[in-house]
Amino acid sequence: MDKRFFFITRVPDEPGSLQKAAAVITECHGNINRVHYDRRIDPSTVFFEVTAGEEMAEQITRRLRSLGFLQSSLPSPGVLKFSVHLPHRTGALHEFLDHTTAAGANIAFADFDDTGEPPHRLTFSMTLEDRAVADRLLDVLKSRYRIEVLESTDGRDALDDTVFYLRFAEALRSILGGGEETFLMRLLHDINHIVQELNRRGEDPKLVFESILATGQALKETCGTGFYADVQRVPLAGDLLLTCIQPPCGGNIYLLSAPGETFMVDSGYGIYHDDLLRTFSRLGIWDLRNLSAILVTHADADHCGGAGLFPAVSRLSPISLDCIRTRNRAFGSRSEGLILETVYTTVINLFSRFTPPEKVEVLPGSGTGEAGAFPVLARFMVGGHPFEILQGLDGHMAGQVYLVSPDLGVLFTGDSLINLEGLTPERRSFNSLAVNLITSVNVDRDLARREREGLLALAATWDADVQQAGRRCLVCGGHGPVSILEGSSLVTLGRVERLRP
Repeated sequence: MDKRFFFITRVPDEPGSLQKAAAVITECHGNINRVHYDRRIDPSTVFFEVTAGEEMAEQITRRLRSLGFLQSSLPSPGVLKFSVHLPHRTGALHEFLDHTTAAGANIAFADFDDTGEPPHRLTFSMTLEDRAVADRLLDVLKSRYRIEVLESTDGRDALDDTVFYLRFAEALRSILGGGEETFLMRLLHDINHIVQELNRRGEDPKLVFESILATGQALKETCGTGFYADVQRVPLAGDLLLTCIQPPCGGNIYLLSAPGETFMVDSGYGIYHDDLLRTFSRLGIWDLRNLSAILVTHADADHCGGAGLFPAVSRLSPISLDCIRTRNRAFGSRSEGLILETVYTTVINLFSRFTPPEKVEVLPGSGTGEAGAFPVLARFMVGGHPFEILQGLDGHMAGQVYLVSPDLGVLFTGDSLINLEGLTPERRSFNSLAVNLITSVNVDRDLARREREGLLALAATWDADVQQAGRRCLVCGGHGPVSILEGSSLVTLGRVERLRP
């Protein structure tokens, strides 16, 4: 039975190279499903996705390797910049270049002028795909010429585009703390698929790579000693206390606390779990045995990616569970087949240490009534007060649900209704990275608009009701501060305190 295989090739930057690689695949009866080459990114790297039988795939691998085209590893690239004093005689430059060519160096910069100072000084910058080769070349040159090394780096900052994908893989290694070659190559192939799709839409391919690395770097830098949380604590009624915790990146974590019981709405990224536990401790929440359940509003990593690290059962919709299992945030939507959504899910899950819930309680698939535009899926009590779980309209993400209490005037709106003005500049910047990669965080923009309108209508109605009791309706978005409705705008409620556990 035929399967899909991927090949990353590095072909010579000369006419006919791409044709040779394609001919190998054709002659081995492989069917090319996808090919991507972009000289603006890397003039030598070509990505192929091929349907073939196991035996044919092995033949393709052997023949590409025999041509020297197959890239089976991602060596750490190096860069050398140095000045060399060449003898003032015919053929001196040619002899020097024999050494660099033999080492496989790509010359990025050369500068020589016999009227310069000193007159026989040649300045070179070159990249090599292996730092060990760079070191050996340097030893050879030192034994033959008087040279001065101007720059010798690990390749993360100063490489030219002739080894762009190798540089990118090296940056991924740094963020992930390592990684097997096979895994990194598969990830690189998938990321390249995003680039190909966004190229068709006229997007800048370099922006894709920058956004991916910026996402991973932001998460890495804001956990541990870099972690902080913006916190609001709001008494609701009696002994029931609402706590909103905004981590540096990603979605909010909400706690509804009453004597002997704590109920959580969303879990944040898995990478923040230990930091959240320290934050809970700072807030006086010591015993997680009182955690009765976690409501997962939807299956994005910043809302459910740490749920599996808590001891409590997670309640979520059947479609959210399918989104988690397929690792595709667009599952169940008209965007389901888009490669952007699938690869973005893979990347963000990887960077954020995705640990979804294992102990699950699947919500009913149909409603038992309605609240405005939304079916009511379940009713239960928290701290002696009634709450309802509403089914969304699948605009932001299929399977998203909301937690509400009409009596208390509280709406947990997931990512369908957010006080964007209440986001800090850093959080706005992080959220924009996802837009760079998938063009929209909503899998269906029309339905997302209807969800916002429906939630605003509920908030306005309930706000009028609870104001008679001297309270305000609270909108608890998936990001940003707890807010109240003033006219048609959301306004931050009270003071937001920053904690560093």
